[in-house]
Amino acid sequence: MAEIDEKQMQVTINLDTTPVLYTDGIQMTANEDGVVLDVLQKVGNTNQQRVVARIGMSLTHAKKVAALLSQVASNPQGMKQTGKKIVV
Repeated sequence: MAEIDEKQMQVTINLDTTPVLYTDGIQMTANEDGVVLDVLQKVGNTNQQRVVARIGMSLTHAKKVAALLSQVASNPQGMKQTGKKIVV
């Protein structure tokens, strides 16, 4: 049986090339294989929205994200990731 590595994953980010994208809306598409989120941003005072990011994931991961998003919205403290909690 394979051993599970319990070391915490280290995440890095390049702030010069990874902007925070504001969203006014999200369109979700799903089938038995997974979920795609189209992250949208309103274009000025128009009725148009542009896709600023597309995120695809398995249904299993989507369920984890939904549960964690609910938890973060209820208690917006620290940083969390699917599978483990990181305290900052």
